[in-house]
Amino acid sequence: MFLTLSLYLILGAVAGVVAGLFGIGGGLLIVPVLIFSFSAQGMSPEVLTHAAVATSLATIVVTSISSVRAHHKRGGVRWDLFKPIALGILLGAFIGVKVAGWMPGELLQVVFGVFALCVAIQMGFGLKPSAGADAPSARTLAVGGGFIGGLSAIFGIGGGTLTVPFLSWKRVQMQQAVATSAACGLPIAVMGALTNIWEGWGHPQTDSWSLGYIYLPAFAGIVITSSLCAKFGARLAHSLSAVMLKRCFAVFLLCVATYLIGKNLF
Repeated sequence: MFLTLSLYLILGAVAGVVAGLFGIGGGLLIVPVLIFSFSAQGMSPEVLTHAAVATSLATIVVTSISSVRAHHKRGGVRWDLFKPIALGILLGAFIGVKVAGWMPGELLQVVFGVFALCVAIQMGFGLKPSAGADAPSARTLAVGGGFIGGLSAIFGIGGGTLTVPFLSWKRVQMQQAVATSAACGLPIAVMGALTNIWEGWGHPQTDSWSLGYIYLPAFAGIVITSSLCAKFGARLAHSLSAVMLKRCFAVFLLCVATYLIGKNLF
């Protein structure tokens, strides 16, 4: 157990640095690494991908709190936008976990691989949506929040890769979009984690150290180190080329996508 916890402490540190470097949540790194590590541990293929997604969402509950507080102190969070988005997110995240629960583990890996491929293309080429013609309405924000919550719960991410482009498209200033996106990550993670506990409760294939689908040793190790190391990653980002960093992470995501899609389809 000590070696297992040490592995997840290291993963949390790396995920924190990555999150600070690229300004995105660590879920895009945590989920594939957990898939690999759970497989190596001999966890049942039937549940290991669901456990990776659930554990990632659980860690985001803890790590997003400090992020939200920091953005709120700077006055960056648009709480007027957050409220309708959060309503959609809660429903979407619940549905997203249910949808993921219906998927076999292999299909869920393929779906994550396709998403990672899309993000790799976006990061590698610096693709950004142009601003829309209209300011966001409450209905549009709620519907958008539903899609963001659903997809984020399926992929085990905090939603930043989806929320920031969405808010930018709806003509929200970038700094406010990033801050509001950070706030939106909390309801995604809370609803996603709670629903995964419910969905995985009593599943015969889950590990004895699991709470529903959440694997507690991985959760503990990642939470302990990720928040601390995110600050280091943020400082390091100022001394390195942002374009080169994003391209390097895009290559990593491309490799993850190729492996997960190829392993399960061919």
